[in-house]
Amino acid sequence: MIRHIVDFFGDERYARPRRRLFYLVLVLIVVADFLVPREHAEYLWDRLPGWSTAYGFGSCVLIIFVSKFLGHQVGLMRREDYYD
Repeated sequence: MIRHIVDFFGDERYARPRRRLFYLVLVLIVVADFLVPREHAEYLWDRLPGWSTAYGFGSCVLIIFVSKFLGHQVGLMRREDYYD
C-alpha cells in the first residue's frame, strides 16, 4: 500500500493525475473557506472569503523564493561533496 502512494507522488508518469488531485484539493479548500461563518472576525481581511487560502499560498511561495535566493545567491547552499 505504501509503495503505491510513494510511486504516485514520486513517479513522473503520475504527474498529470497528481496535478489534477492537487487542483481538486485546492478548489475544495477554497469552497470550504466560503462556508466558514465570519461574524466574529477581528480584522477586515478575515471577513474576505478565500483570504486564508490566498495568504497561505502566497506565504509558501514567498518562503520558497527567499530560501532559493539565500541558498543560491547568498551562498548558504554547499556542493553535495562539500564534506568529502
